[in-house]
Amino acid sequence: MSPPDIPSKLQERIDELRKQIRHHDHLYYGLGEPEISDSEYDKLFKGLQDLEEQFPDSVTPDSPTRRVGDVPLEPFSKVPHDRPLLSLDSVLVPDDVYAFDKRVRKELDVDRIEYAVEPKYDGLSVVVVYENGTFSRGATRGDGQTGEVITPNLRSILARLDCLEVKGNRPRRIVVRGEVYLRLPDFQALNRQLTEQGAKTFANPRNAASGSLRQLDDRITESRPLALTCYDLMVSSDPLPRTHWETVSVLETWGLPVPDLAQRQVCHDIEEVIAFHRNMMEQREDLPFEIDGIVVKVNPRDCQEQLGEKSRSPRWAIAFKFPPRKELTTVQDIVVSVGRTGALTPIALLAPVEVGGVTISRATLHNVEEVSRKDVRVGDTVKVERAGDVIPDIVERIAIPGEHRGSPFEVPRECPVCQSAVVQEGPVYYCTGQTVCSAQLKGGIQHFASKGALNIEGLGERTVAQLVDKSFVKDFSDLYLLTKDQLLSLDGFAEKSATQLLSVIRQSKTPSLERFLFGLGIHHVGQHVARILASQFGSLETLSAATREELVEIHDIGPEIAQSVVHFFAEPRNVDVLDKMKASGVAVQSAPRAVSGQGAPLQGKSFVFTGGLEHLSRQQAAQRLQVLGGRVNSSVSKQTAYVVVGTAPGSKLDDAKRLGVAVLDEAEFLELLRTAGDD
Repeated sequence: MSPPDIPSKLQERIDELRKQIRHHDHLYYGLGEPEISDSEYDKLFKGLQDLEEQFPDSVTPDSPTRRVGDVPLEPFSKVPHDRPLLSLDSVLVPDDVYAFDKRVRKELDVDRIEYAVEPKYDGLSVVVVYENGTFSRGATRGDGQTGEVITPNLRSILARLDCLEVKGNRPRRIVVRGEVYLRLPDFQALNRQLTEQGAKTFANPRNAASGSLRQLDDRITESRPLALTCYDLMVSSDPLPRTHWETVSVLETWGLPVPDLAQRQVCHDIEEVIAFHRNMMEQREDLPFEIDGIVVKVNPRDCQEQLGEKSRSPRWAIAFKFPPRKELTTVQDIVVSVGRTGALTPIALLAPVEVGGVTISRATLHNVEEVSRKDVRVGDTVKVERAGDVIPDIVERIAIPGEHRGSPFEVPRECPVCQSAVVQEGPVYYCTGQTVCSAQLKGGIQHFASKGALNIEGLGERTVAQLVDKSFVKDFSDLYLLTKDQLLSLDGFAEKSATQLLSVIRQSKTPSLERFLFGLGIHHVGQHVARILASQFGSLETLSAATREELVEIHDIGPEIAQSVVHFFAEPRNVDVLDKMKASGVAVQSAPRAVSGQGAPLQGKSFVFTGGLEHLSRQQAAQRLQVLGGRVNSSVSKQTAYVVVGTAPGSKLDDAKRLGVAVLDEAEFLELLRTAGDD
């Protein structure tokens, strides 16, 4: 419920901004496929920050302003970071840089402070761990707290750096942060190669770096010309260097790649920072790699520690971005692209124009709301920018006196790929054919086969791509019709592996309702929502007949989730796929129905878990609670009924004690379930 002092329209705007930012965080950090430019994202983020500063009571722990990145993807194992990998606050104009310097000097109570400045590389953030001088682990940033383990992939980049050079003392263990990127000549060569192979090309070097590094098959990573630059020593078993400049110098003496000496500098005041930014902007076109600004860091480490950090960014550093590059051209057509999430994105096909040394022939229009707001039509003259060196963006339409304009853009009623119905959610339109749409199929099948869903081991990215490309799998139901001969025709398969995969697929024919619902990939239906739906409706047949009104009555099921579920089961192509799976022997197991109404023993009581449970998993505990009317929350508040404490509890136990919330150990929790009528 919104705090009473926040006008409802502003709360709706806050909620909408959070939804959009989470969506773009997932595309950028999670999938490596951003659909808006950096400058457009920064506008959304700044808008949310301003509203949260104006209405502090609106801030929630899971707000994008309080976290970094996206949750790690399923196929990779997870690893907690030694220290949070924070993001940087961005500024675009010198006035904001002066304001940053003024705040820093005021908090440090000094007249002048030294800054270290360096290029802001446009790539994928990684951490590299060395133990006794030998590379031991690599990981992505993930959500800032937990990353994806990509050790084999990073090893291919660090082949010559598997062991650090010994020059003087070397710590027993170090954790280094860096950026993986592609040099521009290598990026262009890679896209030429992909084009010749008939494969999808990358929109920009950053996407190419992300897509190349986050491969389940490290041989693909090894074949890509990736580069690494290191810029921070996050953890060391020896004392850390006194300044950031000394830190980078130490990394260089160990043989690690760092920004070129000519492209970094110690600035003795903020005027030198502004001059360095201007100089780097002039050099930008001559660099062999993409940068979208500079990074400004307080140089002395003790001053960094004194300034501290916010929830998602350090208070001692900022990114000073470059202004976007802009040119004029004309819109030749507006087409719709269907992304791997099913989102429909209007794309403007442009008369080719050179922007910042790159020929641009298409630009994203983001969503239908944006097309309408900018009033872009076929035949219009528009201003195009490469904002943040990512995706070309149409800034505005340029009115031409006496021009005859085309008709306004209209969203197709059917998906241009699979002809399933198109539905609207806020400013975004989605294809409802998750089980059949070829634009979504590869990612959808990988999700369907993932551990949290049907757990079909062996259906990895490479295998799924071959199955779809060879048309062996045109929708989810085709998985249950695969033959050994088809599998043997795929790269990497022999008699034993083909037999094993077919066996695993057969074993997946009796999934729990919760896992099956999660695997279908219905928009907004993650594991938590799938668990709620399974416990409330009991069977797939009952859920598929549920109305929007019945769904929104359930706690934690909002209008968007309800509408998405209804649309999924109303799409005839999805129903047809479900029927074909049933005919192939897939029997989704019914779930115990939750006790509804005031008679439920734990109706309305919320539980929070911290630490590991010995006798049941978190998922099992949540299922048993929901059957009794209870629910599981991720954070502790005064409204929490119980905090259940297992082995090695975290900060949630401290929160419970501070707020006076009842605490149960595992034995007490199991006794509570038993007395509440759980079998």
